[in-house]
Amino acid sequence: MRQLPIGLFFILLFFSTAYGQSFRVTIAPGLHGEVLEGRLLLLIANNDKEEPRFQVSDGAGTQLVFGVDVDGWKPGEAQWMGVNAFGYPLERLADLPAGDYYVQALLHKYETFHLKGGHTVKLPMDRGEGQHWNLAPGNIYSKPVRLHWDPAHSQEISLTIDQVIPAIKEPEDNKYVKHIKIQSKLLTEFWGRPMYIGAHILLPEGFDEHPNVHYPLAIFHGHFPADLSGWRTTPPDENLPYDTSTRFRIANYHRMEQGLAYQFYKDWTGPGFPRVLAIEIEHANPYYDDSYAVNSENLGPYGDAITYELIPEIEKRFRGIGKGWARFTYGGSTGGWEALAVQVFYPDEYNGCYAACPDPIDFNHYTTINIYKDKNAYYIDDSYKRTPRPAYRDSLGHISAMVHEMNQRELALGTRTRSGDQFDIWEAVFSPMGPDGYPQRIFDKYTGVIDPRVAEYWREHFDLTHIIRRDWPKIGEKLKGKMHIYVGEMDSYYLNDAVYSAEDVLKKLGNPVCDCQIDYGHRAEHCWNGDHTQPNYISRLRYHQMYIRKWAEEVKTRAPKGADLKSWRY
Repeated sequence: MRQLPIGLFFILLFFSTAYGQSFRVTIAPGLHGEVLEGRLLLLIANNDKEEPRFQVSDGAGTQLVFGVDVDGWKPGEAQWMGVNAFGYPLERLADLPAGDYYVQALLHKYETFHLKGGHTVKLPMDRGEGQHWNLAPGNIYSKPVRLHWDPAHSQEISLTIDQVIPAIKEPEDNKYVKHIKIQSKLLTEFWGRPMYIGAHILLPEGFDEHPNVHYPLAIFHGHFPADLSGWRTTPPDENLPYDTSTRFRIANYHRMEQGLAYQFYKDWTGPGFPRVLAIEIEHANPYYDDSYAVNSENLGPYGDAITYELIPEIEKRFRGIGKGWARFTYGGSTGGWEALAVQVFYPDEYNGCYAACPDPIDFNHYTTINIYKDKNAYYIDDSYKRTPRPAYRDSLGHISAMVHEMNQRELALGTRTRSGDQFDIWEAVFSPMGPDGYPQRIFDKYTGVIDPRVAEYWREHFDLTHIIRRDWPKIGEKLKGKMHIYVGEMDSYYLNDAVYSAEDVLKKLGNPVCDCQIDYGHRAEHCWNGDHTQPNYISRLRYHQMYIRKWAEEVKTRAPKGADLKSWRY
């Protein structure tokens, strides 16, 4: 049998895979007056319960997304999405079975940044939404249309982008809640354009009536807050529609949330509650909805900007005590990692941390991956089997997502660590900057192969357990008694595994003894925070009440001689 020339073979292979039914995407003239760059997303759903752009998730029932990078989209031009477009959970558009679907296109816009180090990168700047591509103001999209798809056909399907996501209104000040935003000199210098950080500030009861009192600062770390979370000055809405929490299997959960937010207001303004300034920080950035509150090669000096620029400005404007002994941090999940990290990296600036269900604090257990010993992040090392690593479970251990699936979704949403999601932000914060100006991959996003050189960088710069052990002779006296870590034994993201190994290290520390608290919630999933008296679905809504009261008692043993521990306890 005569063989085809190898060049002709690959040409025929290309045409057989690259051609088929495709999408042609144009932008309505009124929306396209400039050259655009970003990630063009094709959203496909088999139902119209809501727009396809709101139906992509890690769990069961997710719908589909396919993406291509767009560079220099000029007015009047079209973009094509063919059968080879990469997607999730189906890897290629060619894998989509023939049938009727609801389809829309969306362009997640990128901005060009000229970084301090000389690199030029293109990233999606947060625009007040907390780094959500399907809600980002200024992103443009098409209305969903119902159409028939058949990968065996070769005709072109046209979609027209004619909608713009509107701007988000800034929250307003009131008697108790204030808002602050400052331009950071440090971050502006790093990013090469004006960069801002801010906070939502909860003033204590009696703030105006006690003009000579200065207050401790309670710093609640966590994901992007549109406004102060968990706060409500009126009883729950009696007309709130009936709902059921799928996660907790609780009826009328929104009403419960409103009731607990109102209870916080009554506690905060009632007698006996410690009078402090409570803040939630806004530090959304081009990679994620927050910065992890540390200095990073890829995100810049957010740790210094928050600690040395933002916090002193808040204390200046709102009569904070302004001393490290009078500041403490708390938070859950991302916020739990941040609370512990800033205490470790800035031991003189904070006097206690309460880290609930923290993101991996020991990279021997980076969720279900050991980045130091494993060869592949997606599959357990084996000569003959290909066992995928789990990523998400419920309290009974039932698995609904794998590590490779989560990363496939992120890769469909954005290349070069630009998905705005969990594994990508860990990589952006923890990794060194690559020669192209983007974060170096801890593992190949497609294959899962781990890069041991990047893993070593992570160890020395952001593996909190390793850093505490390594630096204990220098920082031990400053950290003893300040660290509190809580996690459920069935944490949904397997974050308890890292806490187990951290506990083994921390309890062996000496000169001085760590005197840290580590506690576990029996059968508790994400994000248990140390409350043994309430179910997880309630305790997760009571961070302020729990930790502010706890710190107000503990500070009596850790405040320096002569510190004011009375005037703010009226």
